[in-house]
Amino acid sequence: MGLTTIDFFVIFLFFLSMIVIGLWSWIKNKTLEDYFVAGGNLPWWLSGISHHVSGYSGAVFVAYAGLAYTHGFSLYIWWAFTIGIAIIASAKIFPVLWVRLRKRYHIQSPLEYLVNRYNLVTQQIMAWSGVILKLFDVAAKWAAIAILLNVFTGIPLIGGILIAGGVSLIYVTFGGLWAVILTDFAQFIVQLVAGIIMFVIVVIHLGGIDSVFTFWERLPEGHSQPFNDPYTVGFALAFLLINFLSYNGGTWNLATRYISSPDERQSAKAAYLSGALYLVWPLILFLPMWAAPLLLPELTDPTQSYGLLTLELLPAGLIGLVLASLFANTMSMTSSDINTISAVITRDILPMLSAKLKKAGISLRIARTTTFSFTLLTIILASQHEHFGGVLGLIVSWFGALVGPVAIPMLLGLLPFFSRCGSAAAITSIVLGFLTFALTRIITIESLALSIALPVLVSTVTYILMGLLNRNKPVPEKVLALLESISIER
Repeated sequence: MGLTTIDFFVIFLFFLSMIVIGLWSWIKNKTLEDYFVAGGNLPWWLSGISHHVSGYSGAVFVAYAGLAYTHGFSLYIWWAFTIGIAIIASAKIFPVLWVRLRKRYHIQSPLEYLVNRYNLVTQQIMAWSGVILKLFDVAAKWAAIAILLNVFTGIPLIGGILIAGGVSLIYVTFGGLWAVILTDFAQFIVQLVAGIIMFVIVVIHLGGIDSVFTFWERLPEGHSQPFNDPYTVGFALAFLLINFLSYNGGTWNLATRYISSPDERQSAKAAYLSGALYLVWPLILFLPMWAAPLLLPELTDPTQSYGLLTLELLPAGLIGLVLASLFANTMSMTSSDINTISAVITRDILPMLSAKLKKAGISLRIARTTTFSFTLLTIILASQHEHFGGVLGLIVSWFGALVGPVAIPMLLGLLPFFSRCGSAAAITSIVLGFLTFALTRIITIESLALSIALPVLVSTVTYILMGLLNRNKPVPEKVLALLESISIER
């Protein structure tokens, strides 16, 4: 069974609504602050939903669907559960610090404060390395949604990449953060409706509501366990650390959600909402993927399980709705990333490359040009995703291992306890973290947990040790002033 005219019409309406929201948001953008941080007026519930939705992509329904098919419930533990715990545990720390940075230092990019915290060289190293990292990460999401579209329609991968990337390129370029936030909300509603419909239909096929608790007994051995090799306790702990860094601002677009909040209280409430959604919603969303071995036994390519389930179980119209929700997930994450990366390039990199821009300032036209150019590069890179280990390789291995070295000096640098960790500690921790990642690509490490965790562990230890070596040296006044002005004890 393929897509019908009704399905294509539903998908068309979804894409049209995204473009309309982008064009409407264009009117709201009068200044760079509107374009990059929604003028600092983002309500907590919109911020929380956007923070949550920005953590999903079509890769969840490709790479993670394959892991759900082959390894079962352990996916929830090391992915969604660790994210939820990491966000909730620090809801009154990093969200508060980020919004205070905007209010005290008028930042629009998560990296702007680094000039005061360290120095210009450190900021530029982090900016360039983070931008390059995000090129790969966003490209992986385009490739993932293209794989799903290929399953549903037979459209070649390059066609799917151009469709999803092209629509996002339009609305995020025109509308900025307001477009991203409003489309995130619309996409969350689509995801919610489609996910619940899929959940109900799968439960009916399994035998009724009681089967939610009993179908696990019929799955292959280990699928009902919280840990299933190689996704062990150690792997979950590694991802807990990575997710703690990522979802508290190490992933820059997620920091932007807090930066854009009106005040500290609303930023913390946004974090609590996002964390709670991560603990609850994936249990509903992933049930069809966990049940797929019963409904699609002996599947040769597990990454196609969710797409094939949709085609086999859902009637016309609803298939289009589910496919729209898959697009929604990917476009939410990627457009969010693109907007924040554009802020970093525009606010932190371009003024250093051009004396003219540094003197005259940045216009909205330049910001939109930057957004357009970065998006185009990710689309080109997505067409070459197989050269980097495929979708799962890009997301788990590349992004998971590299986000830590960049995030360590960025987040720990906000805490007074690490005030003696200066620019040398930041740069050395990043460099050694990246070198460690390179070694894990060359040397075979049997433990998946160790290969993922090693770069961030090396960066963390390096950063802390270099701070201890400086314990007898005075902390620069500008660093003390920054940390004092945003301290959560105030």
